[in-house]
Amino acid sequence: MIDFGLAGAVVAITGGGSGIGRAIAEAAGAHGLTVAVLDRDEQAAAEVAAALPAGAAFGLEVRDPVATDAVFDRVEAELGPLHGAVTCAGVSLPGPAEELSYDRWATVLDVNLTGTFLSLQAAGRRLLPRRSGALVAVGSVDSFGGHAQRANYASSKFGIAGLVRSMAIDWGPAGVRVNGIAPGAVDTPLLRRNLPDAVIRETMLVRTPLGRLSTGADQAGAALFLLSPAAAYVTGVMLPVDGGATAGYYTNVEVGP
Repeated sequence: MIDFGLAGAVVAITGGGSGIGRAIAEAAGAHGLTVAVLDRDEQAAAEVAAALPAGAAFGLEVRDPVATDAVFDRVEAELGPLHGAVTCAGVSLPGPAEELSYDRWATVLDVNLTGTFLSLQAAGRRLLPRRSGALVAVGSVDSFGGHAQRANYASSKFGIAGLVRSMAIDWGPAGVRVNGIAPGAVDTPLLRRNLPDAVIRETMLVRTPLGRLSTGADQAGAALFLLSPAAAYVTGVMLPVDGGATAGYYTNVEVGP
């Protein structure tokens, strides 16, 4: 197992009850971190936290600024001073741009972008006086380009990239690093339920040089690296964790000379 040099460090993970957030929480626990699992679904958070060597679960609606600030106080009171945080909470409500309702637009922006801002801000306020710490925001390959029928989602992920870069500039002089990861298609039960294997091959793998979907462990490894001392001189970066999908034009379909 890779030693990230984070044993004993306290990290808060929003959206930690499922998906990428859960994978990062589990990996963090396996590497000796004390993990605060934050999720709107407090029962899901509790199930994840119960399986970790050290940690606790906290309910959180990331759109609520008062609740977000308060839960970070609770995390430090119960688990100790933060080393960092990973923001994973997010939703996707797809639809054609011309039919996208205001409510569907606002919900995605509020959860994905405002929720990320509030969580990073709350964590940063606690790290800045100590002049150390690391924050990681989960964006998407949609942080770099548009996505059909996901104008709200892609806009929120572009916004996360802007937050990462701006906060890195604001907080770098105080020793607090801010980075993001940009996952490509992640192999989850939800993806498998919604998309047949043929669609996955024809729309995702055909554009991915490494030729497979990502796993939660792929994303967790990148997040832990950015939290770790190995990334001490890395800030303001949106790191694609996408198997090369955003590296440039690629197809695994044979073409003529």
